[in-house]
Amino acid sequence: MNVKGNVFKYKSDVDTDVIIPARYLNTSSESELAAHCMEDIDPDFVKKVRQGDIIVAEDNFGCGSSREHAPIAIKASGVSLVIANSFARIFYRNAINIGLPILECPDAVKNILSGDIVSCDLSTGVITNESTGKKFQAEPFPPFIQEIIDDGGLMKHIRKTLKD
Repeated sequence: MNVKGNVFKYKSDVDTDVIIPARYLNTSSESELAAHCMEDIDPDFVKKVRQGDIIVAEDNFGCGSSREHAPIAIKASGVSLVIANSFARIFYRNAINIGLPILECPDAVKNILSGDIVSCDLSTGVITNESTGKKFQAEPFPPFIQEIIDDGGLMKHIRKTLKD
């Protein structure tokens, strides 16, 4: 699968309370969660984000509480990929479970700026900064995890597998 979009770049330790503030956790509506995604760190995010856009962040993205609401809000806002130096482990697993592609690639993070256009071949892990022409190599997911992401998340993958 290939993705391409405009970059929103953030620093280290973007926690789940910043991704989706706790005051909005009384809903499971994906569209409602998306409407408040990143608002405490980037109030204009929801006004600017478009389908396919990409978040790039430094270290420990998704730290904090283990809520699935955070990756759901990101994915529902239209973000197609999150690239970071590192992810909090529970966020990493929650992202896979809901079908949000994430890649760790410090070289890309160091060389990609907010507003750059970036594309990525998720099957190979090749990240291309279309704005500069630079390419970076992330470790792609193994095929079984890529299938979960391609199917839209773990539950959708299980349903599909049971039908086959």
